[in-house]
Amino acid sequence: MKSVETPLSGKALHPAAAAYAREVGAGTMSRREFLTRATALGVAIPSAYGLIGLAAPAHAQEAPPVSGGTLRMNMEMRALKDPRIWDWNEMANVCGGWLEYLVEYQRDGSLRPMLLESWEANADATQWTLRVRPGVKWNNGEDFTAEDVAYNIRRWCDGALEGNSMSTRFDALRDVEGTNQAREDAIVVVDPLTVQLNLTVPDIATVVNMADYPAVMVHPSYDGGDLIANPIGTGPYLPEFFAVGDKAILVRNADHVWWGTEVLGGPYLDRIEYVDYGTDPAAVMAAAGSGEIDATWHTTGDFIAVYEDLGWTTTDVITAGTMVVRFNQTAAPYDNRDVRKALQRAVDNNVLLTLGYNGLGRVAENHHACPIHPEYAPGVNEAPDPAGAKAALDAAGHGDTEFELISVDVEWQSTTCDAVAAQMRDAGIKVRRTVIPSSTFWNDWTKYPFSATEWNMRPLGVQIYNLAYKSGVAWNESGFSNAEFDTLLAEANAISDVDARREVMAKLERIMLDEGVVIQPYWRSLFRSARPGVHNVEPHPTHLHQHYRWWIEA
Repeated sequence: MKSVETPLSGKALHPAAAAYAREVGAGTMSRREFLTRATALGVAIPSAYGLIGLAAPAHAQEAPPVSGGTLRMNMEMRALKDPRIWDWNEMANVCGGWLEYLVEYQRDGSLRPMLLESWEANADATQWTLRVRPGVKWNNGEDFTAEDVAYNIRRWCDGALEGNSMSTRFDALRDVEGTNQAREDAIVVVDPLTVQLNLTVPDIATVVNMADYPAVMVHPSYDGGDLIANPIGTGPYLPEFFAVGDKAILVRNADHVWWGTEVLGGPYLDRIEYVDYGTDPAAVMAAAGSGEIDATWHTTGDFIAVYEDLGWTTTDVITAGTMVVRFNQTAAPYDNRDVRKALQRAVDNNVLLTLGYNGLGRVAENHHACPIHPEYAPGVNEAPDPAGAKAALDAAGHGDTEFELISVDVEWQSTTCDAVAAQMRDAGIKVRRTVIPSSTFWNDWTKYPFSATEWNMRPLGVQIYNLAYKSGVAWNESGFSNAEFDTLLAEANAISDVDARREVMAKLERIMLDEGVVIQPYWRSLFRSARPGVHNVEPHPTHLHQHYRWWIEA
């Protein structure tokens, strides 16, 4: 297919972009899906909107931003570690004051250039050219260059580092069967501002993966240790204080000229304070009522109305964020497919959405692919069958087995698991509930036999499958290992045409369902409440904190 030009820029676009735009016009592709796919291939946001006959929206401002002030928000303070093995957004949101991303996923589904100025893929997405934004400096005065980008991508490719979820995202750059590191020819520094990535197979998620929260750029001097001790980064803030379970304070770095001021605006705040009140939403509510915080990390359930009664404003965003109640297939009796399927069929996800999340989302289908994912295949679903579930357990020899369902003490997750257990008991299945404090639950989150885990949104369905269900990857908490699934997933990763990839996705969803991998009850809408005078803190679909946008009235 011949490259096309957009009237907005005159720049040659990826040949798939025009085809995607035609699908939007025909009604077979959503606007969000188009924006994610087009910008991932390097189409600039204004050009992407122009291809579908729209102007790129500007961020709404209720009033001209005011510089200065302190914004306080509740958030758990988790121990920090090498970003490659981050497993919670809270770590990223603290360090996001000084550690930045190459690209940033937006609420509309598009990818915004950050430390990259632009990128492009060849026709079959086997070669990617990354162009580094000129003029960016580390806060120690050094230039941020293509060598720094290449250094970080090589770090991501380290498959020998336990818990490194980034490595599986970049398999197409790695010597998977040999060194378990990046191939010598995979990451090429073309010039001081250009990096070329040479993949062994096409991968349409290459740049999208660079927006996920462990993908921050660290300085080459970083040794994998304490991120607070020597906080070299490109961002506008520095850490003033950090204590696990207590508080983190970010202060604007007056000695650093931030590249983003001219490009993005901001930063406006002098200080950002995160305060840990634990997982009890009532404790957070009390802090809001006494004026100790200005905005919430999350607002859930009945508390939305309570904050509104307080005079606060609540904003929301639709996401592919969720929780999964998963069976660890490395532990008996969950190594038995019939047992997993029986427990899965005992539960009605409509009930879980209502009781566990106050109906503030949409029902899911137990295969962890969301309708807002571009490649989602509809119609892969099964109705609950409580009576059949108990009969199947009896036939499998586990009719009298007591199953222990473990959850963290976060209110909406614990409540959802209570509803799971209640429905299983109603079906005649013996279930014991165990709730573990957040401070200790996450130490062994991949090891529990039968437990629930929160999962963030990823823009593409294949990203979730690569992270959570591909055999042997760091975050595969279910112990699921299926050769047919892995083969089909590799095939899906390489398909740029959304309709063709959807056909493969339907097969993947069916395997997930047939194997009884998870009970996945609903897709969450995210909510954040803020007092009057706090601006631009609306929740992000991937929990990203865009510090540079936040501002507060004097």
